[in-house]
Amino acid sequence: MTSLKRSYVTDSSAPNLSSKVYVRSTRSGKVQKIVRELYLRQDIPCSSKLCSKCLSRAPTDYNNRVLPFVLSERPEGTKSAPQGHYVIPDTNAFISAMDLFEVESAFHDVIVLQTVLEEVKNRSLPLYHRLISLTKSEDKRFYVFFNEFRSETYVNREHGESINDRNDRAVRMAVKWYGEHLQEAVRMRSKSAKAPMIVMLSDDRDNLRKAKAEKLVAYSLRDYVSGLENATLLLDMITEGQEARQGKPEKSEMFYPEYYSLSKMLTGVKAGTMHQGIFNVSPYNYLEGSVHVSAFERSLLILGRENSNRAVSGDVIVVEILSKDQWKTPSTKIIEEETVNKDDNPDEEDGEAVITERERRALQEEVKRVHSKNVEGRSQPTARVVGVIKRNWRQYVGHIDRGSVKTSAKQSRAQQTVFLVPMDKRIPKIRVRTRQAGELLGKRVLVTIDSWDRDSRYPVGHFVRSLGELESKEAETEALLLEYDVQYRPFPKTVLDCLPSEGHDWKVPASVDDPGWKGRRDLRDLLVCSIDPPGCVDIDDALHARPLPNGNFEVGVHIADVSHFVKPNNAMDKEASMRGTTVYLVDKRIDMLPMLLGTDLCSLKPYVERYAFSVLWEITADADIVKSEFTKSVIRSREAFAYEQAQIRIDDKSQQDDLTKGIRTLMMLSKKLNKKRMDAGALNLASPEVRVEAESETSDPADVKVKKMLDTNSLVEEFMLLANISVARKIYEAFPQTALLRRHAAPPKTNFEELANQLQVKRGLELRTDSSKAVADSLDTCVDPSEPFFNTLIRIMATRCMMSAEYFCSGTQAYSEFRHYGLASEIYTHFTSPIRRYADLEAHRQLAAAIEYEQLDPSLHSKAKLEGICKNINVRHRNAQMAGRASVEYYVGQALKGRVCDEEGFVMKIFSNGFVVFVPKFGIESAIKLRDLAVPEPESTLDYENYILTISGSKNAKVELFQKVKVRISDVQEESTGKRKIKLGLL
Repeated sequence: MTSLKRSYVTDSSAPNLSSKVYVRSTRSGKVQKIVRELYLRQDIPCSSKLCSKCLSRAPTDYNNRVLPFVLSERPEGTKSAPQGHYVIPDTNAFISAMDLFEVESAFHDVIVLQTVLEEVKNRSLPLYHRLISLTKSEDKRFYVFFNEFRSETYVNREHGESINDRNDRAVRMAVKWYGEHLQEAVRMRSKSAKAPMIVMLSDDRDNLRKAKAEKLVAYSLRDYVSGLENATLLLDMITEGQEARQGKPEKSEMFYPEYYSLSKMLTGVKAGTMHQGIFNVSPYNYLEGSVHVSAFERSLLILGRENSNRAVSGDVIVVEILSKDQWKTPSTKIIEEETVNKDDNPDEEDGEAVITERERRALQEEVKRVHSKNVEGRSQPTARVVGVIKRNWRQYVGHIDRGSVKTSAKQSRAQQTVFLVPMDKRIPKIRVRTRQAGELLGKRVLVTIDSWDRDSRYPVGHFVRSLGELESKEAETEALLLEYDVQYRPFPKTVLDCLPSEGHDWKVPASVDDPGWKGRRDLRDLLVCSIDPPGCVDIDDALHARPLPNGNFEVGVHIADVSHFVKPNNAMDKEASMRGTTVYLVDKRIDMLPMLLGTDLCSLKPYVERYAFSVLWEITADADIVKSEFTKSVIRSREAFAYEQAQIRIDDKSQQDDLTKGIRTLMMLSKKLNKKRMDAGALNLASPEVRVEAESETSDPADVKVKKMLDTNSLVEEFMLLANISVARKIYEAFPQTALLRRHAAPPKTNFEELANQLQVKRGLELRTDSSKAVADSLDTCVDPSEPFFNTLIRIMATRCMMSAEYFCSGTQAYSEFRHYGLASEIYTHFTSPIRRYADLEAHRQLAAAIEYEQLDPSLHSKAKLEGICKNINVRHRNAQMAGRASVEYYVGQALKGRVCDEEGFVMKIFSNGFVVFVPKFGIESAIKLRDLAVPEPESTLDYENYILTISGSKNAKVELFQKVKVRISDVQEESTGKRKIKLGLL
């Protein structure tokens, strides 16, 4: 692509000029004519190694190199093309079958037309990114051909021709030109030789018909794949296209209401009669969804399949409010799809209702619940889905429901319909047609949803690939990476080419006169050290403190200067931008940047010189900031401590060296900084923190320990927060419209209502929520003298009432909205972890420009571009957190596999047919369902006002919220998800 940035006049003849005329009306009503000129060329190469003509005339890049040709000299053959073939898919093919093109064993030598690439980008950004990744893969040999710039393949749009028809014609023109061009290229080598066949792929009937009329070789995906060696596997990956579904006889019964038209929905949202938001499904009740909209304080409840109307968790939906007599309180019952719809037949839908009789009974029990005044006061508005604005469909990981596979077909290759049960309980079962049902039993399987029509009770999807055996470490790890959309593929060559050519031998230049020292302060004499978790190798930050003659202290936070190595808009920067963050799993790390940078050249390792970006303060003994400075620097860390090592050194009175004194100064100041934050209303929240200890040789989990929080953890945290706040102020001052900042919105008071009521009813405690200071102070009073863990439990529950913090561009919010509620800070950003977070790397670039170290790249002046970056890194950050938690959950399950132990737990939530218990020792929580306590399921009574569940029968017991209970912990393979889960039993 870079070759196109050079002069267009590279051919011996002058370039052709094509003009496009656009007419538009201005706001004043005047008509404006816009002429856009397009330079057409004849030197854009075909990129086939068979073509010497293109090689001799190909344009060069900035370094005067011809980019290597991609398409093979000996492409793969098929029965119909024994001489080999190149493939040209149209947009339709990529949109419907991207999974197919990503298969390693098939689809090589593929020509991606510029027309098609741009259409894919306009229709689906995630698919566009996947297609771009394919073009970077050397093994796959996907070549982007700029057909819109080559004179022989450019086509003008004809009068009355739709854009879609014009683009289809451009594809056929490129297919024709490639065939003729390569025939000529091969004849120049040998008159008897045959050129590779050019095969067009499309699932658009009209495009196929026209291609065949023009004597082009064109196949539907299904016909093409049927002729390949591994056809059985690949045919499972082909979606049932829209046209195929339309060709089926229409069923008399439609299970779901028809969606409103887009114009009707937009008009309704504008008028306030309809509302738009993101659909969420309860993890405890698959028949209960919700959507938060700005017009209502409480989330809108969406009860039952008919009201959710084919929405999948994460979809952007439009809803209509139901009448007030249908408003309900959130569910008090655990309802799981695998128990309610256990014996559904994937082949049969005739006569089914949207809500099965079993589901109707489950819902009716909820509706019949006696509503006291207290419960009525907590009822929420209910709604029904009338349309989906944007689908959040992705690839889903799950396992094949054994009961849906026909016994006779387990050993055969006959196609049959089966159910895939997703790992994510909020996603409904997916119907999948496959020829390998028997082989897929007991495997972790990846599928994609293709459609969910009104006449189908469940969504329909297609098989992508098998990940391996259920519970195997490799399959489960890949499953959670896919489930949370973590980019885990190896870095492509284009990214690795951006690394310093010296590799691990790179060093800070010895001479301070070297250009690498320009604008940098020499801080190598400072006694700098780093304090990190045990085994940390990607060291982002280091600190120092020393006394000043006036009685104050100089304190420095030194951060790895990643922006020196990662330049804006190169391949490595684009990859880091897409990944957004490093993902930490129990047994591995998925890096944002190549290891050479992350664990070596950028990492602030001890005893070696490293480039850094330093924040230096003069601080009084009372921890007041006198002044702040920001500078690029060179440092030499004296030591890399783990938290525990640093704590031991601080506590050891015999250690009186200057480095230890510096750490003690940091500790003293950090405690005063912490007190100032707490006095200002910062929240001290909690989350379950456990560490999985693994066998050194096998990496198999051996034990689970609760993480210890030491004073040194807090020491590092306080100075990182201070650096982030200082940098935020500086970059906002320099770039008030485009500073990349981080905010944490105050939660609506309704978020705390339930927890506040629970504390009042069960403990007579008051949770005040007027401000973060009020929340912080009242959380401090939530104590139970007889149970030290009670306060931690309440802090964990309070954390779940909070909003998520998010990155944003300063020009998109009023200053009053910048506030970070949890930290009680007016302004905040992320600056201190650029090795593992892209947001910090962008903050470094903005800070470097703010101190006039270098010019700011134009991309960081663009509000629109920064909004796009923020949107992506917010998603990546959340996904990384969830992937990390899922990894801990999996390894905790494996560590406890085969063990049975009794532990103390605390009741966190109560339902009419079960309750949720949190076990501090393992950081786990799990529902204990009444049906697991005894057979038949014991009768129970829920006192909703007092949060008491009374269980009668053989298991006669009374369970109350916040109660300490003794539970038996064992492990079980969960039937619904295929995951090994912790099972709790009440003792």
